[in-house]
Amino acid sequence: MASFSRLKPYSLPLVTIKPAYRPQVALCNMVKKRLDYQKLVLNCATPQFAQLGGIKWHMIQRNIIVRSEIVASSAGSSDDSSNALTDSHLISRIRGVCFYLATAVIAVPLFIAMAFLHPFILLFDHYRRRAHHFIAKVWASFTIWPFYKFKIEGLENLPLNTTPCVYVSNHQSFLDIYTLLTLGRCFKFISKTSIFVYPIIGWAMFLMGVIPLRRMDSRSQLDCLKRCMDLVTKGASVFFFPEGTRSKDGKLGAFKKGAFSVAAKTGAPIVPITLLGTGKLMPAGKEGIINSGSVKIIIHKPIEGINAEALCNEARNVIAESLLMHGYGVH
Repeated sequence: MASFSRLKPYSLPLVTIKPAYRPQVALCNMVKKRLDYQKLVLNCATPQFAQLGGIKWHMIQRNIIVRSEIVASSAGSSDDSSNALTDSHLISRIRGVCFYLATAVIAVPLFIAMAFLHPFILLFDHYRRRAHHFIAKVWASFTIWPFYKFKIEGLENLPLNTTPCVYVSNHQSFLDIYTLLTLGRCFKFISKTSIFVYPIIGWAMFLMGVIPLRRMDSRSQLDCLKRCMDLVTKGASVFFFPEGTRSKDGKLGAFKKGAFSVAAKTGAPIVPITLLGTGKLMPAGKEGIINSGSVKIIIHKPIEGINAEALCNEARNVIAESLLMHGYGVH
């Protein structure tokens, strides 16, 4: 008994049971087990030790009550935050569904108009296809209008529609195409060949003269660049995303030199454009949602030159500086 009385009330290890339910209930069970153990030790100890243990007992009891209240409050706040995140994600998904429904509903009648006009476009405006691009601008503007607002800065730097140019921009989101179409310029995008089989949207891209590209196919890439140079020399403009793909983390990636080779060989000016906010609205890899927010388009002054590498570096520096000024990262 004497040796037993020398035990401290909290000297034995505390065994906790992994809860299969809410953390508050698990905490209550753990506290109850500890209290039962303390009572057992104090009841079996000597009076002197019981008196000392009583002091310890009140300290432990007070600490347990305070800690239990803290854990319970923190657990409640975490539940509230998780519920808020769930509700926000659900709203973003609903907005995403509505966005694609609006895209489809608006695209059907406009595609019919494009198909009707296409024979005349081939006869009188084979390379620029201004009527098709005007219809595309109407489609993009009406589609994004209910979901997000956009602002254009540097509109005075945008060349006339009759001036063949090579446009380049950072690439953050699937919404980049919609946003850029609102500029109303007749530039030809470069798109994966698989997109062209999509009903309505892919067919409309074909009528507009969008340039197909098979990724990881060097011959397809060479044909694509040749077609771009041919279009520019015949008065049309082309549009490149020099990063080659959408940024996964929102930061500006390395630029490929294809667009700048086209500009250097044809003498066309490079028009750098910075897109801000599209990656937050619809992040890469999450095309099923659309968050709330706004978008900003910054059109920089055209750059001219005959050295592809120098054009590439200058254009990237301009876009990178703009991104950094607005709190975005650069690799």
